[in-house]
Amino acid sequence: MSSIEKLLKERILVLDGAMGTMLQQYQFTEEDFRGERFKDFPISLKGNNDLLSLTQPHAIKEVHEKYFEAGADIVETNTFSGTTIGMADYQMENLVYELNYESAKIAKEVAVEFTKREPNKPRFVAGSIGPTNRTASLSPDVNDPGFRAITFDELRMAYKEQVEALLDGGVDILLVETVFDTLNAKAALFAIDEVKDERNIDVPVMLSGTITDASGRTLSGQTAEAFLISVSHFPLLTVGFNCALGANLLQPHLEAIANKTPFATSAHPNAGLPNAFGEYDETPEQMADQIEEYLKKNLINIIGGCCGTTPEHIQEIAKLAAKYSPRAFEG
Repeated sequence: MSSIEKLLKERILVLDGAMGTMLQQYQFTEEDFRGERFKDFPISLKGNNDLLSLTQPHAIKEVHEKYFEAGADIVETNTFSGTTIGMADYQMENLVYELNYESAKIAKEVAVEFTKREPNKPRFVAGSIGPTNRTASLSPDVNDPGFRAITFDELRMAYKEQVEALLDGGVDILLVETVFDTLNAKAALFAIDEVKDERNIDVPVMLSGTITDASGRTLSGQTAEAFLISVSHFPLLTVGFNCALGANLLQPHLEAIANKTPFATSAHPNAGLPNAFGEYDETPEQMADQIEEYLKKNLINIIGGCCGTTPEHIQEIAKLAAKYSPRAFEG
């Protein structure tokens, strides 16, 4: 049993909040994204947040520090789009290994620093593995329902490169998150399995799906329970949901899986739903009030925040989590 599994039996662990929300506060320009190294790059790089691990590493480090200071036990690496598929938009496929490796290294250095400072509260790094901007289950062309923009094998190979780099950089956990297509997630899990076999290692894996709207289904059409069933063959540390919904709207979907899985459960909801300007208005207190319902109902083992959340949100959530016992699980 890994040290994180032991801790999950003892208390509710806190995951960090949004990386993108925090990076927006820096108001980085095109020049900041480029840095010295990419100053002559032929296309615009603004918006490539993963690249900031190379060009503005101090900011990434600072965000991790703020979340740990707020009470997070686990921070996620700045690698949400860190595959050749995601980086193709910026013609940076050749940088994928370096982006993931450096992102993991930055987060790990901060985690080690905080663990030294508070040995009774060890800190962990989760390698963030996003869903890519392609879907293996659905056609992007309404006139050709049989068409697929990507194959399972292409996804598997892209994820494998990301996983290897994250592990080399020192992550403690792999987090396959914001899953809108379970076939994509299976490609990621398959890649993780391959790497585990090749390296003869065991690494805890968190899997977090996304219920995309009020229909209560993922983008590829699964209910929360169907999603759970289709991934339960894999030995997961946690299964849960993140993104798309605020904490209150996510609750029924957590209830649907919490009583049906032997795994630990996780959630990192948004700070409510976006307003007309795409911003999130839910205050730390409002979000914490809703999350308290999860804790009262014993639905959760790891809790954090997604879009719109900040260290202030995580601080309120951490205070709450300390008052409640974790959900019992087999693990």
